[in-house]
Amino acid sequence: MFEVRIHGRGGQGVVTTAELLSVAAFAEGRHAQAFPTFGSERTGAPVVGFCRIGDRPIRTHEPIAEPDAVIVQDATLIHHTDVFGGLGNDGYLLINTSWSLAELGLDAFVRRFRSGRVLTVPATELALTHLGRPLPGAVLLGAFAALTGQVQAESVVTVVRDRFAGQIAEGNVAAVRAAFELARRTLEEAADALTD
Repeated sequence: MFEVRIHGRGGQGVVTTAELLSVAAFAEGRHAQAFPTFGSERTGAPVVGFCRIGDRPIRTHEPIAEPDAVIVQDATLIHHTDVFGGLGNDGYLLINTSWSLAELGLDAFVRRFRSGRVLTVPATELALTHLGRPLPGAVLLGAFAALTGQVQAESVVTVVRDRFAGQIAEGNVAAVRAAFELARRTLEEAADALTD
């Protein structure tokens, strides 16, 4: 089973992101579940979403304490909430930001991860460019597909088109594809730098 924890703030679509990921995995013939946990249910309050993906039926419904991957939809949470709690050295970390890991104060922290397991993507900027709204969730799933290989980008595209309509769907699709390509290129360049 592959377990994902998604951190963001109310109004950013954390719950929708977890649901889209689970439906994309389900569309690929896998078992999946998604559910949120809320502190205070208000815009801007920290929200955590959970998604499990497996090849067998999933029986547990507990919050994910030791995730295989963490997606951070709002980088302002990094120094205020334990977004990295339980994430092992072989886990995946995806952060929505246009800042570098050094600018976030994380360069020393991320050295413990295996190569090719940590990625930053300016998902909010991509969403604004393609969708006209600062909603990074679906965009991050495009990058997640490139980073982890747990779902295919085209499965995310299909789910986005099923969930949304018209310009909102097509804007999200363009942003998902842009994030996937950006993540793929970034990971390839990092791998090439290691072999040089």
